[in-house]
Amino acid sequence: MAPRRPRRTPAWRDLLAQFSSPIILILVAATVLAMALGDLLDGVIILVIVLASGLLGFWQSRRAGDAVARLMSQVEVLVAIVRDGAALRVSVDEVRVGDIVLLSAGGVVPADARLLEAASLLVDESALTGESFPVEKDPAAVSAPGAPVSQRRDRVFLGTHVLSGSGRALVEAVGAGTLYGGVSRSLASRVRPTSFEAGTTRFGLLLVWVMVVVTAFVFVVNVVLGREFVEALLFSLALAVGITPQMLPAILAVSLASGARRMARRKVVVKRLDAIEDLGALTIVCTDKTGTLTAGAARLDRALDAAGAESDRVLALAALNAGLQRGFPNPLDEAVLARRRPPDGARASGEVPYDFARRMLSVACEVDGAPALVTKGAFDPVLAACATIAGPEGERPIEDGRAALRARFEALSAQGYRVLGVATRPLPAGSGSGPGPEAETGLRFEGMLAFHDPAKDGVPEAIEQLRALGIDVAMITGDNRLAAAAIASSVGIPAGDVVIGSEIAGLADTALAVRVAQARVFAEVEPAHKARIVSALRRSGQSVGYLGDGINDSPALHAADVGISVDTAVDVAREAAAVVLLDKSLAVVADGVRLGRQTFANTLKYIRVTVSASFGNMVSMAAASLFLPFLPLLPRQLLVLNFLTDIPAMSVAGDRVDDELTARPGRWEVRSIARFMVVFGLVSSVFDGVAFAILALGFHAGDALFRSGWFVESTLSELVALLSLRSALPIWRTRPGTGMLVASGVVAAVVLAILYTPLADPLGLVAVPGPVLAAMIGVTALYLVANEAMKRRFIVRR
Repeated sequence: MAPRRPRRTPAWRDLLAQFSSPIILILVAATVLAMALGDLLDGVIILVIVLASGLLGFWQSRRAGDAVARLMSQVEVLVAIVRDGAALRVSVDEVRVGDIVLLSAGGVVPADARLLEAASLLVDESALTGESFPVEKDPAAVSAPGAPVSQRRDRVFLGTHVLSGSGRALVEAVGAGTLYGGVSRSLASRVRPTSFEAGTTRFGLLLVWVMVVVTAFVFVVNVVLGREFVEALLFSLALAVGITPQMLPAILAVSLASGARRMARRKVVVKRLDAIEDLGALTIVCTDKTGTLTAGAARLDRALDAAGAESDRVLALAALNAGLQRGFPNPLDEAVLARRRPPDGARASGEVPYDFARRMLSVACEVDGAPALVTKGAFDPVLAACATIAGPEGERPIEDGRAALRARFEALSAQGYRVLGVATRPLPAGSGSGPGPEAETGLRFEGMLAFHDPAKDGVPEAIEQLRALGIDVAMITGDNRLAAAAIASSVGIPAGDVVIGSEIAGLADTALAVRVAQARVFAEVEPAHKARIVSALRRSGQSVGYLGDGINDSPALHAADVGISVDTAVDVAREAAAVVLLDKSLAVVADGVRLGRQTFANTLKYIRVTVSASFGNMVSMAAASLFLPFLPLLPRQLLVLNFLTDIPAMSVAGDRVDDELTARPGRWEVRSIARFMVVFGLVSSVFDGVAFAILALGFHAGDALFRSGWFVESTLSELVALLSLRSALPIWRTRPGTGMLVASGVVAAVVLAILYTPLADPLGLVAVPGPVLAAMIGVTALYLVANEAMKRRFIVRR
């Protein structure tokens, strides 16, 4: 869990970031040098283009950031505080020193604080100490200065969360000043990069290598051929700008933010934008049972005594336990209380809070006029804690009925019931302090509670949707193996091989990775097992999503490639998740995966098209430099060309995506991008060569007309490449997005307007005669035909 939600980058830093590329800085420096040497017009135009490109990137980046901020506000974790005597709910990063924080089960601890009061308060401090067992907090247990975290029971710390109980604490430190803030800073450099980040890094290294080789070659050739040094330098740097997609950060931000907005409309809120690609790459989704596979509205169907008969006494005991406990609100207790409330005036004199190791909860109260301990919890640990069985003729040894009780438990479980045990034990009159876990021994087994939570409507269909996307579904539950198998089978999850918690505990990580590879039902698991299952699935080669909303789901949410929670989840689960659903449904997950794949496909589409077109231009200009007595394009012309063709490329974020690209996970494949760049870049270069030949040999064009003709052909060919290479399908079978069509048309019109208006002169261009313009359009048309033919060959080979 991150210590605090990071603040938005200030606008001035975003603006400076647009101009921080080393290539841009060198280009600006060289331009200033050219201006100092007298080439004022060229320098001013280049600086204006660089500034316009940077401002466009800044606008897109801020626009994307605004969209993300609006989405994040929907799932922001709020904490209850008292400030200046007023009760407030504020975001975690708004908590101040001096606030009084109100702590409750499932909530995050938003700061380092000193306890003022606590009631059965258990806190998970594993993020700080690595200790899996919760710590019971007590404001009276004053710790010595400098004591280890594990011994500071009168303090709570940022980065931890409340498992059960409640409390009030005075904030003493926030943010970087907290203990967790220091730990997180020391770990920041070791955070595992997402596959999206790793892919962009590999892609960036590829571009740097290509850029250095080609631009160095072009610069050396031009210097050797005796061209002016500064002009050759500017031309080479402009080429470098061309192959380096300066708009890529803005395009990525816009594409991901656009995808996030579309997801939000489908009830999927993405907290971390780079998780969109990971969401689209999932191969398996692990989920809890309640509320996802089942309706999430448990109903108490049966309250049975030890003999298996309906029992009002067992129901009354369950009501005492559920109604008087204070540390662990849960839907099963709500189901009990919907059937029966504890009597008016009933009071608890003590409580042993629920924890996930014991899996039961006990309340000390009055039963039949005498003090007693009433225990309720998972069947197996309750049965193990019992020494006797209650019956109409008095108590008898537990061994006399253990087999019959287990048979009844298994029969109910096989029908899909979740079964809890109920037990009691007399307490000595006037026993001072409340009972501890040691009191949960020598109990008398009273009976069972059978809860029914039916399969949720639409779950089998949602699971089929995920399978159609190449994604398996696995169920991870604390329920017993029989109930888990029954529910799994009813919704279409294979339940022939059920892995149980005790088996997981006995396997090393390597062996567990082999064991979980084919299993899709995990039952009787403890909280620590969930994260191990997720890690083992990842180790077996799966890309894992984990859907959970409970207190004990946080480690698994962190361990998954994509942690998924819901807006109604406890704070600690929402804080740990990268994706938050506004509806706890696997169908919503399927929608999110589909949209994630569309977003990733459009991102790759932009990269492939722009780098192949830019690579083609570089090769063409490098070749032309060998044969022409002048530069094929002036630096300012090249930068204008790059700027104009980037505008329609920005519309890629909202482009349509072929269905086959969403049917399977998408991945960064740098080799594939490199092949695409070389193949289609060279196709572009061939037709650039045709255009060169027509201009130089057919029309005997001078330098101004040559540059103007190629400026037209190069711009049109990049627009054609975008419209053609955006899809694997033939261009006549797939329609681009409206934004892309409009932007492409506008840019084509602007290019023609530049040539035939006074704008041409400052750029060193001239009006192109009709025959030359027709020839360049004809070359572009032939390029489109060749692109379509090569596209089919490229796809068949892949």
